[in-house]
Amino acid sequence: MTTGFIHHPASLLHDMGDDHPESPARLQAILDRLKSSGVWQKLDVYLAPMAEDRHLLTVHLPRYLEQVRRLAPKHGLVHAGPDTLMGPHSLEAALRSAGSGIQAVDGIMTHLYQNAFCATRPPGHHAEPGTTMGFCFFHNVAVAARYLQREYGVRRLAIIDFDVHQGNGTAEVFRGDPDVLFISSFQHPFYPHSHWQADRSNLLYSPLPAYSGGELLRQIWTDDWQPALREHSPEFILLSAGFDAHREDPLAELEWTTDDYRWLTREIMTEAQTGGARGRVISFLEGGYNTHALADSVQAHIEELVVAGHPEY
Repeated sequence: MTTGFIHHPASLLHDMGDDHPESPARLQAILDRLKSSGVWQKLDVYLAPMAEDRHLLTVHLPRYLEQVRRLAPKHGLVHAGPDTLMGPHSLEAALRSAGSGIQAVDGIMTHLYQNAFCATRPPGHHAEPGTTMGFCFFHNVAVAARYLQREYGVRRLAIIDFDVHQGNGTAEVFRGDPDVLFISSFQHPFYPHSHWQADRSNLLYSPLPAYSGGELLRQIWTDDWQPALREHSPEFILLSAGFDAHREDPLAELEWTTDDYRWLTREIMTEAQTGGARGRVISFLEGGYNTHALADSVQAHIEELVVAGHPEY
């Protein structure tokens, strides 16, 4: 078995302006690093298709899809939200980011590869059923989760979000769904200042104080996350992989290191392989805004996916 890598050049064309932190340089840094490090040669690379309305409508409202399409400009930039802009290539990039999860699911379920990384840009975990926010248009992870359930009959899922910002969109979509365990760590108090209290039994939140680091991460894994995963026994694990908890990231104040991301990925993959998921994991790129730290962390993250998918490595 191998590791799939799903991306599309349209994601490099989505540009919200020179001063916007969610820039094409993020994805370019990842691609450059994977190729220069030799990791690229160990991946099965696929171009992301565009998600269809039938996929998006399992998560988003019909009026929302219509609104996003109506906003998409032919020239220049328009505001789709206070911090989220659309340019001429943004709609295609968003559709292909959502479509990358469809490709990843199909590839794993038909045994093309064991696990996958989706180089999604724009990200998705802040998008709610009818709201654009936090640089996100469509909820890439949620679309893939619903596709797994409806197309392949996979019932029990776990979504682990280790972005520095709380995955409010994920909480909104799956709140109260007993088949989906949503685990989320995030700096608190911090953007988006919502959905930070777990008010349903399928939600497990780990709010972290500013300047906390890898030691606390290891504690919450051992005390909270690992027991919850074992109790839920998911058939498939999806990751909202944000790398903005890194100590070098300019948008946050946590103190994680590249080695912390490697350790967490290894723990998740071990749990996925020994539990009911049978090693089936899809990781979706979310945040990370220092391009060097992002490239370092994604390389470490994908190397652990590769080791899990290629035991010989």
